[in-house]
Amino acid sequence: MKSRTVRLDIDLDVVTVGARSGLLWSRSGDGDPVSALAGVGESLRLPAQRPGGGTAAQAALARLEGPNEVTGVGTGPVAFGAFAFDPNLPGELIVPEIVVGRGTDGRRWITMVDDGSLTVADAIERVVDLAQSVDPAVVTAQPSAFELQSVLPPEIWRDEVVAAGRDRITAGELDKVVLARELVLATDEPIDVAAVIARLAATFPAAIVFSVDGFIGASPELLVARHGDVVRAHPLAGTASRASNPAVDRGLAAGLLASAKDRWEHRITIEWLLDGLLPFCSYVDAEPEPSIVSLANVHHLGTRVEGRLSSPPASALELAGALHPTPAVGGDPQDRALALIDELERTDRGRYAGPVGWVDAEGNGAFAVGIRSAQFDLASGSAGDASASVANTVRLFAGVGVVADSDPESELAETRSKFGAMLGALIRP
Repeated sequence: MKSRTVRLDIDLDVVTVGARSGLLWSRSGDGDPVSALAGVGESLRLPAQRPGGGTAAQAALARLEGPNEVTGVGTGPVAFGAFAFDPNLPGELIVPEIVVGRGTDGRRWITMVDDGSLTVADAIERVVDLAQSVDPAVVTAQPSAFELQSVLPPEIWRDEVVAAGRDRITAGELDKVVLARELVLATDEPIDVAAVIARLAATFPAAIVFSVDGFIGASPELLVARHGDVVRAHPLAGTASRASNPAVDRGLAAGLLASAKDRWEHRITIEWLLDGLLPFCSYVDAEPEPSIVSLANVHHLGTRVEGRLSSPPASALELAGALHPTPAVGGDPQDRALALIDELERTDRGRYAGPVGWVDAEGNGAFAVGIRSAQFDLASGSAGDASASVANTVRLFAGVGVVADSDPESELAETRSKFGAMLGALIRP
């Protein structure tokens, strides 16, 4: 198999294509040359070893390179990946049969990875059909009944998970642990996953909107992006709810920025990430002070990190493997935090808070932290297949950073705010 990349001169909504096909990455701003990538069909899957940097998978992707009249980041063969939170679990990359891309400069392109039998005209027809299609199953029946269950009763999670984690921290075992809570949503009729993605994109325009193998979300947090020898990250840690009253909302944001507890929690993540990037870089630095990142449902503390990679530059896949899980989703020290998560949470996070993103044959790419996300139990089909666009069961997670002065009731309230991002897109009157 080889790839072929040509310019795409038609005005096509890449996000709609990826929302319907099930393979999507969409991100705007922050110097990213690629604003959206959508995959259609499935050419092959590449095993990506973990722990480690996926060296064999990256090499296999590079062997698929072929004629490319566009060139640049995100052109040529591209693979999508959504990895488990547990860094010891194996992963894989999905190489679509067709990838359609849009650059921040307005360029569009289409890449085919096959045996040469797929014509450019046929590939364009397939993506145009997806951009214009409506799933008949969704038109004829939509959910009218929703059942939302907490895997652990909220008071049990508060008292036996969060409070227990805080007590272990005050006893000196570790400095921070991130503990997650799980909800399961079941519906009487299938949910249109593409419609949910469209709502997320509209509600959270600054977020990274993704869809890989039924794992979808609108993450505010960039784990790592690599374009040539430039590496960027935008870690978040520290959260406050939002308010409908503008004056109250500004007060909540100011309180977050002034919070000693949240700033200390944030500093742990920044220092850890800088230490993780330094072995790969000739230069790396972070903004001197965090700033407020405001989403529709919550405020976060965020700090931008940027550096120059040493030659030869590590791939985005390798960097994601080295940086995940950060203290923002695991804790500190990492080994003790991960062990405590296994002990206390009583659930399997799956892909929640794992790396999700894309990589091209040159090692360019970007991975988000898979938060503000949901895992759909797809009714049928596979990644890159429009038939896999409806589901009746969804798993959702929300996590909180627990430190010595955490209040379990406040942490429970924080999960409710974070769940609002996905629930607002899933449940419609």
